[in-house]
Amino acid sequence: MIKVKLFDFQKEAVDKLLDYALSHDTKNTITMKAPTGSGKTVMLIDYIDKFINHVGNEYAFVWLCPGKGDLEMQSYESMLNIAPGLKSGDLFDALNNGFEEGSTTFINWELITKKGNRAITDSEKKNLYDRIDEAKRNGIKFIVIIDEEHSNDTKKANDIINYFNPEHIIRVSATAKKNQKTEFFEIDEQDVINSGLITKAIYVNEGIEDDTEVDEDYKFLLPLADEKRKEMINSYKKLGVNVNPLVLIQFPNGKPEYIEAVEKQLETMDYTYNNGMVSKWMSGAHKDLPDNLTENNSTKAFLLMKQAISTGWDCPRAKILVKLRENMSEQFTIQTIGRIRRTPERKHYEDEVLDYSYVYTFDEEYKNGLIGELDRAYEPRRLFLKDKCKEITLEKENRDLDYEGLGSKEVCETIFEYLKDKYKLTDDYKKNEEILAGRGFVFGDEIDKQIGAGKVALTEDLEKGIEHKNIKVRMDTHLHGIMRLHNEDILKHILGMSNEEVRTILLRLFRNEKKKKFKILALKTKEYNAFIINNIDKLKEDFREVVAKKYSQKKLFTHIPNPKKSTFKIPEMDFYNYDVGVKDETLYEKNVYEGYTSGFVTSNVRSGPEMLFEEYCNNDTDIEWFYKNGDKGQNYFSIVYVDGVYNQHLFYPDYLVKDKEDNIWIIETKGGEKKGEDKNIDKQAKNKFKAFKNYANKHNIKWGFVRDKDNKLYINNTEYEEDMNSDNWEKIEKQLK
Repeated sequence: MIKVKLFDFQKEAVDKLLDYALSHDTKNTITMKAPTGSGKTVMLIDYIDKFINHVGNEYAFVWLCPGKGDLEMQSYESMLNIAPGLKSGDLFDALNNGFEEGSTTFINWELITKKGNRAITDSEKKNLYDRIDEAKRNGIKFIVIIDEEHSNDTKKANDIINYFNPEHIIRVSATAKKNQKTEFFEIDEQDVINSGLITKAIYVNEGIEDDTEVDEDYKFLLPLADEKRKEMINSYKKLGVNVNPLVLIQFPNGKPEYIEAVEKQLETMDYTYNNGMVSKWMSGAHKDLPDNLTENNSTKAFLLMKQAISTGWDCPRAKILVKLRENMSEQFTIQTIGRIRRTPERKHYEDEVLDYSYVYTFDEEYKNGLIGELDRAYEPRRLFLKDKCKEITLEKENRDLDYEGLGSKEVCETIFEYLKDKYKLTDDYKKNEEILAGRGFVFGDEIDKQIGAGKVALTEDLEKGIEHKNIKVRMDTHLHGIMRLHNEDILKHILGMSNEEVRTILLRLFRNEKKKKFKILALKTKEYNAFIINNIDKLKEDFREVVAKKYSQKKLFTHIPNPKKSTFKIPEMDFYNYDVGVKDETLYEKNVYEGYTSGFVTSNVRSGPEMLFEEYCNNDTDIEWFYKNGDKGQNYFSIVYVDGVYNQHLFYPDYLVKDKEDNIWIIETKGGEKKGEDKNIDKQAKNKFKAFKNYANKHNIKWGFVRDKDNKLYINNTEYEEDMNSDNWEKIEKQLK
């Protein structure tokens, strides 16, 4: 019996684990979704204790933990404290002495999965695999517990788990999702709140009002966090509670110059490493990190930490999180929220200041992160090609390595002409500013931002969205210059050019430089930086439209690529995603691969048009076989196309089809129409259509774009039009039959 009294919801969870583990018809894997702070370690220890009492000692438990945060040592020490009668040890105990009956071995994932680790390599001493084999020969059965199960869902990790050949695998995580391959149950977060183990709610950006003008995020948010910290100290003192609240300062990547800027800001607030108020925990950096950091009365007030240290680390006095950002497109991973939700004395004080957690951040989106592969609704399965389909060959195209597209000057001219035509711009820069402002562009030397703000009780409510506040951030040329560079990088990928070329184009279009040709605006440095940051979404949309324009033989550029040719054959073995939850599974006999079923053709793994097309192919008596092409890679059929600024791209048509008359068809499926609304999201459709048509004419091969409307398929191989009412879109039965 363990030395801790469990709450009712914890007892129910342990009972469910036992029921699953002791039942003969239970699936091998049991997944428990447990909110951070619900006491999963206590529940798992109680489960182990009760299981051994029910079954006996012929089982050994292996408790696998993520590498960050020394979670395996925290769990190991918890077992020593609350269940001293249970046998327990770490990896090195197992390597030295083997796995004992009735024991629990706590293992850090990194010790067995990181390349070069000796625990799994050959040596004079017995390695992990030797000890597993030895235990099996001695009649020991394994149960594997995977703590924070999302953290190490890799092939190497799964190979090690499979080598244990466990009777059961118990996966535990705050972000687990239901999967039909596993037994699944979830602990209600509200039950955990009611127990007093975690705070009643989370305040996001408390005290920030609409249209607030702020400096850089850390200069504004750190004083707010410190003010809240001092308010909490006073409340604890009034109650006679010896708790020193800790502020976590989280960096996404931990760039040295950004960390240094934060450290200097803390110095202005009289918090330094030297006076013992600040600690730092980065990968490889544990500056002044005391052993008692997690104790309620520790003197440390601020902890600088990387985003990676967000799983498993337990410090109940941490109540405030400052999540900083290093670019303009980050999402808030709410896995981190668990670090500040635990209560230091496992109870509420009926004091709003102390019974809430506080987050301060300029991030706009809140997402559950680190969801493992196991949580997907599909899995890859290997299939083998039928003999009758092995001889088909086609000529495939690859990029012309000697081809050079437009230079930055020509691309700049193309963008200039497009923007001028789209927005009806003039030669008057101020007038253009008025026109663009009227079309939603933001001007000025400050950054306009929306931030989340409000109070939520359940962590999942953050992901659903909360109230937003608008703020203005004053321009810092250096720091916001980094953000501008990040946005230039986004545009670089759209244009297919180098950072330097994109920067040259943007400066020429929008900055007040001497060159007047192709100039739309004449912005000063801070205005220019703010323009690129504030308007990145509109710039992305415009640049994508430029690139998506149907290319033509302009007088300034007549050279087109000469694709490299090679022979394509359908791969004799390939992997396809299979829907593990498929119902009423049927064999698709006309697919080129043996064993291809409707499990490979569901909404979890195929688009609507693809599902309709494969069903059509399988049921049509005039079709002999069909093949689903891959979407990238040298093993698949490809055609070269050119975009609106003359960049080369590879296009992988969706299907190859052979009819009863031995014709080979090449088919590309696209989103169709629903209630008159265009569902096609591919802006390059026209350019692909043109390249496809040229290829088909050259090789005298049948082809077509296929789209759906009212659950019926239509084909077009004449002239591409978005409007499916056009005569160019015919019922598929008229051609492919």
